[in-house]
Amino acid sequence: MNRYNRIFILLLSCVLYNLSVAQNVAVGTIDRKALVERHIIAITQLDTLSSLSVGNGSFAFTADITGLQTFPDVYAKGVPLGTESEWGWHSFPNVNDYKYDEVLKTYHFNGKEGKYAIEIKQPERNKEAVGYYRLNPHRLQLGNIGFEITKKNGQPATIADIENIQQSLNAWNGELKSSFTIESIPVKVTTYCHQDKDAIAVKVSSPLIKEGRIAIRLRFPYPTDGWRDVGDNWLNEAKHTSTIEKETKGGALIKHVLDTTTYYANLGWSGKGSITEKKKHYFVVSPAGNEENFEFTCQFNKNESTSSVPSFSSTAENNSSRWKNFWTSGGAIDFSGSTDERAMELERRVVLSQYLTKIQCAGNNPPQETGLTFNSWYGRPHMEMIWWHAVHFALWGRIDLLEKSMSWYARSIATAKKIAERQGFDGVRWQKMTDNEGRETPSSVGSFLLWQQPHIIYFAELCYRDKQDDATLQRYKDLVFATADFMASYAYYDSTKHKYILGKGVIAAQERFKPEDTYNPAYELAYWHWALSVAQDWRKRLHMEPNKKWDDVLKQLSPLTVQDNKYLFTENATDSYTNPRYATDHPSVLGTLGMLPKTTLVDERIMLNTFNWVWKNWTWEDTWGWDFPMTAMSATRLGLPDKAIEALFMDIKTNTYLVSGHNYKDERLPIYMPSNGGLLTAIAMMCAGYDDTEKVNPGIPKGGSWKVQWEGLKKMP
Repeated sequence: MNRYNRIFILLLSCVLYNLSVAQNVAVGTIDRKALVERHIIAITQLDTLSSLSVGNGSFAFTADITGLQTFPDVYAKGVPLGTESEWGWHSFPNVNDYKYDEVLKTYHFNGKEGKYAIEIKQPERNKEAVGYYRLNPHRLQLGNIGFEITKKNGQPATIADIENIQQSLNAWNGELKSSFTIESIPVKVTTYCHQDKDAIAVKVSSPLIKEGRIAIRLRFPYPTDGWRDVGDNWLNEAKHTSTIEKETKGGALIKHVLDTTTYYANLGWSGKGSITEKKKHYFVVSPAGNEENFEFTCQFNKNESTSSVPSFSSTAENNSSRWKNFWTSGGAIDFSGSTDERAMELERRVVLSQYLTKIQCAGNNPPQETGLTFNSWYGRPHMEMIWWHAVHFALWGRIDLLEKSMSWYARSIATAKKIAERQGFDGVRWQKMTDNEGRETPSSVGSFLLWQQPHIIYFAELCYRDKQDDATLQRYKDLVFATADFMASYAYYDSTKHKYILGKGVIAAQERFKPEDTYNPAYELAYWHWALSVAQDWRKRLHMEPNKKWDDVLKQLSPLTVQDNKYLFTENATDSYTNPRYATDHPSVLGTLGMLPKTTLVDERIMLNTFNWVWKNWTWEDTWGWDFPMTAMSATRLGLPDKAIEALFMDIKTNTYLVSGHNYKDERLPIYMPSNGGLLTAIAMMCAGYDDTEKVNPGIPKGGSWKVQWEGLKKMP
């Protein structure tokens, strides 16, 4: 190498280094193990909001301070001790022979007659039918696995007897370790969830085993008929059956039957042990012999299985390899070296949100808003929320996890087509509140909601951006085109305005406006424009002519309505900025340029005025956890990185992140998974940017107090 080459390389290195410093990008490769293990969760005292979960995306198990679910009643009003799966669903018998037609009500909007599934109040028969179809089917709590510990006086140990608590969860290998004492006698517990089977494996070490004073119990709760089910209903014993179908030297098979639903718990243990039925739906596995260690596995199965359950050691190895693969693939963000006191807390939230969304929301179906911990809305997924649950997987380089839940759309397209047909539209209208089979739940909100409709186009576009291949186009084209057909059909041409409008008959993402009066909500208009444009791009990629109807709607779609240099939340709400009620719930007008890229409908100057008003005047106490990431995304696109960080750290109850990493909303929803997904989406965009900018870290404040190193992230559209 000659002298001039050396000088050139030296100068180039200096330029690159200075550029990286200017853009807050650290040089080097992230030590991912160190990054994750900086945020090992440590618990030293009882807190019913600090229960911890292990899971695999399709199944999750939430434990108390004992490492199992020993005290479910104590935790019922905190973060409950749930055991839920994708496949575990149940329906109460339809003894009154309710018909789905009984939940439909006819409406007339824009010259079209359509039937909508809503919450009918009268007559009583229809009201009862609505109640039945909202409740059924519902997700099941599969079983409660906990310790039975006996004190020296023969009495059962209570939560007050648990002392010297030391519990940790290491997301790097999925290991939950718990230690405590009972009457000064130590108990050590290690808990894993198998990453390929719906099984938990536990190792217990304690002198109490040798003394015959500790055992493991399995109880089967009965589902409640309520909106929320935390798995502690021990009543209704006669309405279900639990039987030991088979016993072996080191295991047992239990069959649980509820009406037409049947599933199995396959148990296995090490060394000597026995199982007894203490009472109905209550089984106890008791270690025997002169050992101080006991290993136990419980695998839940939808169908009877003759294969043996995985051992504790094989489950530990399974976790070690699978979690290492997860953390060493995809994206990573490292804030070490930052002097801003918020940086390490943001890093903690980011790391733990990756763990939580992986174990709770990475299955073959859209998750419910409380993941696989406990039922909210009867355990049903909400399809407007899947954006918040799933987009981050693509931006963090884990497109396979996004595509898993997208399979629901292909399975549910026939039902979506029927919904569109009975409402007088073309294409498919995607359900809001649903289940694994794509059935529509009656809902006076869901039946009029619009913003779930374009999501599948957004997801398909993310997949294409990732793979850039014809196979992706072929795989999703029917879903994209049928979705766009509905969107074009739904838009109503107003011959007096010479524009297409959305509504009336709309509930906006900001659920504060009556559907009968609402039309042209700002966010939905922008989403309509963007998604129809992308659908046309798909036709072009497939060497197809543009769809004329879609083009007609795109060219004549209503503009966003402006008042005093700000966007109205919906065109009909001319008092958007004077009615206090309208400064509550989701500030979805910010999603118009935040969640969405800039379209020809959006003027950044007007959007900035809108953002500034919302920032100063919104009732932030009346919001949900994903509203803060949405605000951060809008701030980033508007060139306000300081506001983006401030949005993520607003001191509002619904923006609280628990020791577990879960977002907390309120007592009814102590965990709220869309917020964790939203945080990951926002921070990916704040670092990797978006299509309209070449800036690095556009959402990270400048000035030197933030040091950011990231890798493996993808730009947002």
